[in-house]
Amino acid sequence: MITSETAPIILVVDDIPANLDILGEVLKPYFRIYCATSGKKALAMVRKEPPPDLILLDVNMPEMDGFAVCRELKASARTRHIPVIFVTAMNETANEETGFAAGGVDYVTKPVCPPIVLARVRTHLQLYRHHQILEEKVRERTLELQQARDVAILGLSALSEKRDNETGDHINRTRHYVKTLAL
Repeated sequence: MITSETAPIILVVDDIPANLDILGEVLKPYFRIYCATSGKKALAMVRKEPPPDLILLDVNMPEMDGFAVCRELKASARTRHIPVIFVTAMNETANEETGFAAGGVDYVTKPVCPPIVLARVRTHLQLYRHHQILEEKVRERTLELQQARDVAILGLSALSEKRDNETGDHINRTRHYVKTLAL
């Protein structure tokens, strides 16, 4: 069950407070909502713990537009995985292409349709969660494979040592050299 402490965090970024209110009302029953009124404020908020699970980002903002904010997010190893959905009045195909090239995962035009925004947010959060689960499984499997490799090398070196002490020592030294070089 999702509680207010476990609900996904959505950061809504728009320089117009009315737009923040509209999106906040649509999403608040299901998610924890944080708002920022500029790209720079959004970047500062993203650096805090816990980071948002998804960002709804306006494109037209003073000082730093949404495309620049998204590019900066995607340039950082800490924030590149956070899905960004652009929410903007810019409905030209070229703008959409720019948004996807900047690293956005979706593009919604204003005025927003609340059920569509909600559906897209839920879809991208679900994809994000699946991605996190897969990454964790890959990390676990990689660790298992590394441990199995180390056990196999130790077993082979012990076996060789039983036949000839110098061969076993040579294999152990080579194993240490290869491990050091691999790091």
